[in-house]
Amino acid sequence: MGEEVRRVKRELVHKGTIINMYCDYMEFENGNTAKWDFIHHDGAAAVVPVLDDGRILMVRQYRNALERYTLEIPAGKLDAPGEPGIECATRELEEETGYKSENLEWLITLRTTVAFCDEKIEIFAAHNLIPTSQHLDEDEYIDVKAYTMDELKEKIFSGEIEDSKTVAALMAYEVRYNNK
Repeated sequence: MGEEVRRVKRELVHKGTIINMYCDYMEFENGNTAKWDFIHHDGAAAVVPVLDDGRILMVRQYRNALERYTLEIPAGKLDAPGEPGIECATRELEEETGYKSENLEWLITLRTTVAFCDEKIEIFAAHNLIPTSQHLDEDEYIDVKAYTMDELKEKIFSGEIEDSKTVAALMAYEVRYNNK
């Protein structure tokens, strides 16, 4: 931390299954103090699964925070802190879509909400997909459908796709692979 900002205390407020929430007590060079919320997340990985014809597999699932279904790229949290993102992405690809790939390539790394959360998501692109079968968690209900990049961009710009990791991943994929 810079000299002008100093955390003097961190207090656990809530321990959850995915996140831990803390209250940070901050002190500033000018003598002022503040309480800041801080959310810790162990991290996650996601994948842009690309079929041989260029269409991208997307998952449709219910998201409680939004009280509706969303269209996203496959993703999931790390099984343990420090798990390599590529291992998590490989697992989530097969679990959620019923495809696997031995050709995952790092695309981008995101920090989702830097003002109050340390969540980091590593995103990979997967090519040469091999059909297997879904292995959903007992609380997951996921539909899988393939879309062209043009269809996905339309869904982003119409507001149908709002998930930040999905928007960033798809736009990064478009720039890296389709705008050469």
